[in-house]
Amino acid sequence: MSGKRANSSPAAQQERTFLRFALGLRWEHAVLLLSGLVLLLTGLPQKYREFSLSQDLLSTPERVDLIRQIHHIAAIILILEVIYHIGRIIILMARRKLPGDLLPTGQDLRDAGQMLQYLLFMRKDKPKFGKYNFEQKVTYWFVFFSIGMMVISGIIIWFPVWFTQFLPGGMVPASKLAHSTESMVLVVFIIIWHFYHVHLERMNMSMFTGRLSEDEMHDFHEKEYERLTAGQVPTPAQPGEEK
Repeated sequence: MSGKRANSSPAAQQERTFLRFALGLRWEHAVLLLSGLVLLLTGLPQKYREFSLSQDLLSTPERVDLIRQIHHIAAIILILEVIYHIGRIIILMARRKLPGDLLPTGQDLRDAGQMLQYLLFMRKDKPKFGKYNFEQKVTYWFVFFSIGMMVISGIIIWFPVWFTQFLPGGMVPASKLAHSTESMVLVVFIIIWHFYHVHLERMNMSMFTGRLSEDEMHDFHEKEYERLTAGQVPTPAQPGEEK
């Protein structure tokens, strides 16, 4: 099914939209995006000091301290975001209100196989997806564990003397290697995988606006669209009603 899914009356010309991300999730995404960007811009000069731009930025001890302070402030903001995100998950689990949309299932493997067949012209139709498809689940869990690794290794680097009181001294250089390597892997993953699937494949702004059009919901999340339009959940919230 394609095209606008509204009748031809003048009052129904405006296409419906569906709530995709509540305001709290959008704020989390913004904090993650901004803190990650600052960490990247302040971390790269420290990792690649041989570059001329890095040498200019780190030309004096005062500049080195300033770059490190900015990096640490952004790291604290990211850590607070991680604590909030995990705390929110724990609270929802305790209240038995945690949705399982992002949990990997066997259906994701089947969807990936069917999508591969579709891309190889072995299948006529794309598989139907729910609220999150297998690609979005891969993105979430990869970013989740990557940030966890960088937070742990970053704290060890930040307080090496304290940690070496009960951990082997080799943990510090190992943490430096893990921290810098994982950060670059995450950047490459986001640029090649996430940026392509969100912005190049289609200009999806739902993480900023909070909503998807009816056509987008049908074409990219058909199972979720069918669930919503079947009356199994309340009518999608109107702007200003998100919490």
